[in-house]
Amino acid sequence: MEKPAIDALTFAPIPYEGPRGVAAILAALEKHGWLAERETEGGPIIALTRGRASVTLEPGGQLELSGAPYRTVHEVADELEAHQRELAPIVKGLGLELLGLGFHPFATRAELPWVPKKRYAIMRDYLPTRGGRGLDMMLRTSTVQANLDFSSERDAMRKMRVLLALAPLVTALFANSPFVEGRRGEALSERGAVWLDVDPDRTGLLPRLFLPDASYTDYVEWALDVPMFLIKRGHEYLRNTGQTFRQFWKDGMGEHHATQADWRLHINTLFPEVRLKHTIELRSADSQSLALAPALAALAVGLVYDPRALDELEATLGDVTHDEVAALRREVYRLGLRSTFRGAPLQKLAEAVVTIADRGLERRAFADAQGKDERRHLDPLRALVLAGKTPAEALLARMDPAKDFRAEVVRVSALSTSSGS
Repeated sequence: MEKPAIDALTFAPIPYEGPRGVAAILAALEKHGWLAERETEGGPIIALTRGRASVTLEPGGQLELSGAPYRTVHEVADELEAHQRELAPIVKGLGLELLGLGFHPFATRAELPWVPKKRYAIMRDYLPTRGGRGLDMMLRTSTVQANLDFSSERDAMRKMRVLLALAPLVTALFANSPFVEGRRGEALSERGAVWLDVDPDRTGLLPRLFLPDASYTDYVEWALDVPMFLIKRGHEYLRNTGQTFRQFWKDGMGEHHATQADWRLHINTLFPEVRLKHTIELRSADSQSLALAPALAALAVGLVYDPRALDELEATLGDVTHDEVAALRREVYRLGLRSTFRGAPLQKLAEAVVTIADRGLERRAFADAQGKDERRHLDPLRALVLAGKTPAEALLARMDPAKDFRAEVVRVSALSTSSGS
C-alpha cells in the first residue's frame, strides 16, 4: 500500500531530505528493527526490510509497505494496522500526515521531490516520450495492490484472464482520487485517468491473455517485445532504452549480454493492469483508507482462491472480450459504478462479483480471534456497492463545504483519522 506524506499545517509535499523529510521517516523506522538499504555504501536510504516485509519509495516520495505473504486476509489487515501504528507517532512527531488517496490532492508535478534512486532518473527521461502522463504516474499516484498465488500454468492463466477482465471494475470499486492540485478534479479516479496515458508498450490489458488458450509463452512474448529501461552491472544502472528485451537477448548491448537478472529487472519495469511474476499482481486500485485497503485482498481472495467462486466468476463474465474491457476502462475513472457494461449499470456487475467473493470467503472459513471469517474485510466495500458509491464519492459526501477545502480533504483522507465510509 502506497501513501503520500504532506506537511500537516501547510499541506505542502515534503522533501526527501531534511529533518522533516521522507528520509527522516525511514531513519525513525530503523529504530523499530527495519534494516536500511542503499544503492551505494553511504548513499541515501531507498528502502527498508524486516523479515519478509519491506518499505520502499515511489519516485515522488510515496511510502510503500510491501507486506509479507500470509495465508489469510485477517493477517494482511493486521499487518497494515500494525504498520500504521508504528508510523503514526513518527509522522505526528514530524508534523506530517499520510493520506489514503490514489493521487496527490494538492501538489503540482513540479512541487514534488524526486527520490534519489538511479533507475528513476532513467524512467524520468524515457516515459515522457511514450505518453503524456508518465511523470504523473511516477510522482503523484498511489495504489494498493493484491498479490496472489497460483499453482500451475493453467491456474495462473485462469486467474490472469478473469482479473484482467475485472480490472476496470476494480478501478471503479476502489476509485479514490477525486482531488487535483487543491480542487475537485474531473475524475473519481485521477489515478485511473493517468494510467490511460502512460507508455502503451508496457501498460494496459494484455489482449492475448483474454484468449482461452493463453499461456506463459504469451506473456513472455509480450514482455520480450517491450522496450527496455536499463540493465544493472554491479552497483551501476546502465541506460538501455534503444532495444526491446528480445533485441538485447539476441544482440546484446556493447560488451553486455542478457542474463536472468536482466530479465527479472525488465519484468519489474512492466506495468500492465495485472502483472505476472512469481505471484499475480492486481494493480488497478487507488490507495485507500485503512478500513477499505484490506477489501481489495478480500475481494481477490474470495474470487480466485475458492474453486467454486472462480467457476461462478467465469460464468458471470462469459465470453468477455479485450475490446469490451478496454472500452469500460476508458469510462470508469470518470463515472465509477455509474458506468455502463453490456447495456447495464456497472453497479449490477459489481453486486454480482462482490456476492461471489463473499460466498467464496465464507467457504474458505478462516476465522479471526473473535470467530469472524474473512467476509468482515469485504463489508465496507459491500456497503459502498449497495449504495452505488465509490470511495471517492463517500469522501466528497463527508466534506463540509463551509470549511477550508484543503483542511477538509486532509480530515477525510488522512490515515490517522479516515474510516473509509
